[in-house]
Amino acid sequence: MYKQDRSRVAMNISRLLPALLLGVGLASAASPTALAQEAWPTRPVRFLVPWPAGGLNDLIARAFNEKVSRSLGQSVVTDFKGGAAGRIGVTEIARAKPDGYTIGMGNLGPLTIFPSLYRQMPYSVKDDLIPITMFAASPLVLVVTGDSPIKSAHELVAAAQAKPGVLNFASVGLGSPAHLTFELLKKRTGINVVHVPYKGTNESLPAMFAGDIQTTFDTLPSLLPHINGGRLRALAVTTPQRVPQLPDVPTLKELSLADTEVASWYALIAPAGTPQPIVERLYKEYTAAAQLPEIQKLLADQGLIYLPNTMAQFQARIADETARWAQVIKDNKLEVEQ
Repeated sequence: MYKQDRSRVAMNISRLLPALLLGVGLASAASPTALAQEAWPTRPVRFLVPWPAGGLNDLIARAFNEKVSRSLGQSVVTDFKGGAAGRIGVTEIARAKPDGYTIGMGNLGPLTIFPSLYRQMPYSVKDDLIPITMFAASPLVLVVTGDSPIKSAHELVAAAQAKPGVLNFASVGLGSPAHLTFELLKKRTGINVVHVPYKGTNESLPAMFAGDIQTTFDTLPSLLPHINGGRLRALAVTTPQRVPQLPDVPTLKELSLADTEVASWYALIAPAGTPQPIVERLYKEYTAAAQLPEIQKLLADQGLIYLPNTMAQFQARIADETARWAQVIKDNKLEVEQ
């Protein structure tokens, strides 16, 4: 009997052993990942800004990252990788290891306009990136010079209709938000206004002040000092509501000159494949930072606003804007080689 019991026990153990070993193997394989996600971050996080250091992108990134560093208990280090209007830096984010230790900034150019504007793109927004949240935004403002006889957006449209092809507008480059937004206005009103692209606001504004350019759209931070100083007159803003910095300036929508909003936004992005718990934590921390009184004051002082958005709403916004800009680019036969 004893030999039979012992052999029976041995047989049962041999049957159970594979299952036991499999369970141990699965547990050992899963534990590091689970522990890593629970513990994240255990070292500094790199926040890549796809533009050179200095300027508004730098200021915003550092302000937010300082607040988020405190809440995470690890430094969020602001790094810079400029070039190709943001595409080089965004490519580096897209190709980074998706472990939560490389994240970065994106805006509507690299994420919604360039996929249709450039013939070749080194990344796919849909496949290679996770758009997490829009943490700051800038209205575009339609302006003329302070001494212009044009006092309103409707007067600008009327002047353009009276002299087709005579008036011109500046932008900071082919396919820039300012350029494409003016193309939307042209389509809406049927006006014929000539596009004159410049390399940046540092070139386009002097051209306006010299009288070479009659009008332009540009971001509020770029224009606000000149509006407050009387050198420029604001005719309309492109956001859904009027902005606190220009309470008397109407929106294009309320003037029936647009049915969609446009904002130049600053967003948090991560490589595709970043674990969902980390993505959700990042969303939580950057959203909380955006609502701090000191951050709200910083944004207002720079001519920026915060537009509340869930992750799903922001991703839907990117899809909608991508489709909108793709149509504008197609309608105007715009394409850039590289």
